[in-house]
Amino acid sequence: MEEAKNEVVVIMVPLPCQSHLNQMLQLSGLIASYAIPVHFVGSATHNRQAKLRSHGLKPNAMAQIQFHDIPTPPIAAPDPDPYAADKTPMHLAPATTAYVGMRGAIGLLAQELSQMATRIVVVYDRMGAEAVRDAVSIPNAESYAFNCLSAFNLFLILWEVMGKPFELDNEAIKELPSVREFMSEGALYFSASANIEEREGDIHNTVRFIDDAYMGLMSRDEISGGKKQWAIKSSGLPIFTTMKESSRSHECLNWLDKQAPNSVIYVSFGTTTTMTDEEAREIAMGLEQSRQKFVWVVRDADRADIFAGESRRIELPEGFEERVREDGIVVRDWAPQPEILAHQSVGGFMSHCGWNSCLESLTMGVPMAAWPMHSDQPINAIFMAEILRVGVEVREWGRRLEMVEAVTVKKAVERLMASEEGDEMRRRAAEVGAAMKISMEEGGESCTEIERFIAHITR
Repeated sequence: MEEAKNEVVVIMVPLPCQSHLNQMLQLSGLIASYAIPVHFVGSATHNRQAKLRSHGLKPNAMAQIQFHDIPTPPIAAPDPDPYAADKTPMHLAPATTAYVGMRGAIGLLAQELSQMATRIVVVYDRMGAEAVRDAVSIPNAESYAFNCLSAFNLFLILWEVMGKPFELDNEAIKELPSVREFMSEGALYFSASANIEEREGDIHNTVRFIDDAYMGLMSRDEISGGKKQWAIKSSGLPIFTTMKESSRSHECLNWLDKQAPNSVIYVSFGTTTTMTDEEAREIAMGLEQSRQKFVWVVRDADRADIFAGESRRIELPEGFEERVREDGIVVRDWAPQPEILAHQSVGGFMSHCGWNSCLESLTMGVPMAAWPMHSDQPINAIFMAEILRVGVEVREWGRRLEMVEAVTVKKAVERLMASEEGDEMRRRAAEVGAAMKISMEEGGESCTEIERFIAHITR
């Protein structure tokens, strides 16, 4: 007797850097929670990284995902260059190149899985479309691009690169500077062209509550060619642990328990930003001079292979940690960022404005001191500070090649944490966070959106 086929099997193909890996893993857990077989594809190194840094994905959700380690040649892992004028993490390029080289193996896996299902659904990172060219050509396959940017960000890029194909009545957008001020021509055109024309639709890592106007613009024929659009932010939904379920084993969480509500600024610049020792010293002095409580994550940027040797230790001013031990804590290992931002003691977030960090900050109702470093981050900073009005600017993007001095850091921290303006931003951020959490409850907008997607792929 012939074995019954699954109706749908999903293949997930991420881009091999932390912010993209984590979002694809979260989406994988969410899709798998609907009893749909999910196959997560990558190198052994990056699958290991994704699981290690799973950001609270419940064990039962992780267990429903089948990981496939695709053999690759050794992936070079050059050190990030803290002195590079352009902070774009070019040292991660070997990992992206390795994933393009998986194209044939991913196609063979998809061909094998296609014999077990009526439909193969290939969800691929928009920036890594080349890796799935063979897989999506299988007759019973359909594909969906996963966009880790905000709809606001991607729309601005596409609209400008496409020559502004229609007029906008959105006054906020009309007043924005050109995206060419923030991204190189090469990066812009890669962002605009890196996709599969035959895809069924696009999944955006966002929520309609904050991004609905731009989701609507993304759905215009001139921008997406009439492809279906979904806004799916999986983190915060029931497949993830809550603060109460967490082991709360990290020392900084215990330290935060002893601080007053909204009294601490969390400082972290993500996994792709590399600071010089001189830059770190200015931040240290600025935090110390502000006399505000802080949790500061001091880590070098990820290599293409995070398991390839010890990372550089960033040097801080002599005696700094001893002097500030009553007011601050320095974290040099992997920090539980969602739990830190969810803590009642945290009232601000100094950030590079990666979109994942923006979403986490918004969900927890925490305003930002925006310090963008590269790529989409300057546009995200504008979205947070000027569109949503829940952030202050640390320094002007036009001065990005200059050293940010301690006095600038001090002023930004004081503005966010110790002023009426900062209090108003906390009030607005709390309102946004409350609305986002409601959207992620059963029957809420975010839950409804994923249900629409699941209904579509299982139609």
